[in-house]
Amino acid sequence: MPLADAIARGLRREGMAVDTAYDGDSGLEKAMITRYDVLVLDRDLPGRSGDDICQRLAADGSLTRVLMLTAAGTLEDRVAGLELGADDYLGKPFAFTELVARVRALGRRATPAAPPLLHGPDGLLVDPARRTATRGGRDLGLARKELGVLEVLLRAGGAVVSGEELLERVWDEYADPFTTTVRVTVMTLRKKLGEPQIIHTVVGSGYRLADPVARTDGS
Repeated sequence: MPLADAIARGLRREGMAVDTAYDGDSGLEKAMITRYDVLVLDRDLPGRSGDDICQRLAADGSLTRVLMLTAAGTLEDRVAGLELGADDYLGKPFAFTELVARVRALGRRATPAAPPLLHGPDGLLVDPARRTATRGGRDLGLARKELGVLEVLLRAGGAVVSGEELLERVWDEYADPFTTTVRVTVMTLRKKLGEPQIIHTVVGSGYRLADPVARTDGS
């Protein structure tokens, strides 16, 4: 569907990992398998309706936030959508900048409040809001995906994170599971982090930080 593809392209340009579904049945299947932060849901989907998907997710207690899209923009339609369990409602046509703002706002509500700063071992400091990372006060100049990988590892608190999980959280469903993308990204990330190395490879399992995150506060 042209609208779904256009939205996906735009959100990816904003640094988000995006999966797409073109009918209600495949959309519900993906939503039940993958724990998404935000679901942009068209009410007028082929097959299973967007209303049905929204009701199903609400009944199952899903933590995924739902932004409902519809060509019908009356007050009654908005109320009906919210009563189905949607978290927000956007009538078509819409400005893409508004869609992005609403998706970001819902994403912040989808997970527990993150600390303003993430502290790691050996002077590592990541500011998710400003998209910056420093170590010992030195700006690391990380690319978007490198920063994404580092954030996932920091939030894991020293636990092992598999390459598959990194692909899912930092890239999207179109990433080739047999690609070397994760390995190459980790390699360049290690170079930028410098010595001593703080990202360890756990053979056959994935990656972890050298030590558990010492602090996750805003101090």
